Amino acid sequence: MTPTEYEYLRKFLKDNSGLDLSADKQYLIESRLLPLARKAGLSGIGELVQKLQGGARPLITNVIEAMTTNETFFFRDKVPFDHFRDHIMPEVIKARAGRRSVRIWCAAGSTGQEPYSLAMSLKEMGAALTGWRVEIIATDLSQEVLEKAKAGIYSQFEVQRGLPIQMLMKYFKQTGETWQVNPELRAMIQHRQLNLLHDFASLGTFDVIFCRNVLIYFDQDTKINIFNRLARQIEPDGFLVLGAAETVVGLTDTFRPIPERRGLYKPNDPRAAAAKPAVAGAAPRVAVMAGR
Repeated sequence: MTPTEYEYLRKFLKDNSGLDLSADKQYLIESRLLPLARKAGLSGIGELVQKLQGGARPLITNVIEAMTTNETFFFRDKVPFDHFRDHIMPEVIKARAGRRSVRIWCAAGSTGQEPYSLAMSLKEMGAALTGWRVEIIATDLSQEVLEKAKAGIYSQFEVQRGLPIQMLMKYFKQTGETWQVNPELRAMIQHRQLNLLHDFASLGTFDVIFCRNVLIYFDQDTKINIFNRLARQIEPDGFLVLGAAETVVGLTDTFRPIPERRGLYKPNDPRAAAAKPAVAGAAPRVAVMAGR
């Protein structure tokens, strides 16, 4: 791969997925795109770049999906799900007792382990949510991982990563060497393709937003822009949950951290961001895929 080809791919990925690769990540592109190029019958990265420049749409989609990190597992990092069970949902249940409904957005839901973990957590609350309308929206940039999430079928290795055995037996059915999430749990989740660089106002407002381990791949201006738009989609007393390596501190005043609860944030004034001027360079760029 030539330096010119690498710079083209860096810009292409940033413009279309938000992925912000540093100058020393050439090895990463080669390891993920060379197999893709060969599968497509191309001679290498150079010919792949030529096809992208020519607007080969199926190949464009495949490149973005190959470069998007989809590492995930059930109840990943544990702490956010402890917060969800012990702090977030008790407050939400109390605050929404009048309308008896809750809306949760799992952004960058990948192959489904995170939204299904949230669904299991809600099911474990039992009578506290009897008669409630529970809506979980799980979004991701990749249509391929969304299809896997919808099916809810996981290997033995995948269900052994973070999933308590009692929940495996309670919420999954084994078929041969795979396990499938039961229909009742799958029905709790709506899976939608969504690009976080695009406008997501049509999703409506949420009581809880999980947006974990995706913003770390974006540059600062893009993070600010997404935080400001997330603030418009969250209820004034709602909760934002970020990954352990992510923070709003120093980027935006639309959210504030909750002391002693790592990764958990509350909106300051979720409508205020709408009145703020856009950050230079942070406007969502035109992307090739609808949604994430």
